[in-house]
Amino acid sequence: MTRYQGGCLCKAVRYRVDAAPINERVCHCRLCQKVIGATFNARVLFRIDDVTVEGPLATVSTSPDLKRGFCPSCGTTMFSRRDSAGIIGITTGSLDDPTVFKPQMHIFTASKQPWVVLDDGLPQYEGAPPPG
Repeated sequence: MTRYQGGCLCKAVRYRVDAAPINERVCHCRLCQKVIGATFNARVLFRIDDVTVEGPLATVSTSPDLKRGFCPSCGTTMFSRRDSAGIIGITTGSLDDPTVFKPQMHIFTASKQPWVVLDDGLPQYEGAPPPG
């Protein structure tokens, strides 16, 4: 099994996961674009209990049920956490080895930037992905 590990730019926060991901996807919603400061948020989802985080972590609620985790020193966004669902999404840019990311779908493509061309053959959903 692939080990997922990473952290922030200044190395004050580190995380690791020794479990298989729930899914791997690219989100094009405006909220992710704003929070990440980029065109999309490529993330790997895990069960919260499978992720170990060390170091100081700040959080901000970006919607009623979603908290984003970032380093209070350098500002690197590393997580999106939904406690009610028991899941945490790790940003692929914060992985030590981002090549382990194998996207399975694109979500919220209705708000993707018009110059982004999605020709990778992955499923695309204009909104949230179907359950399951």
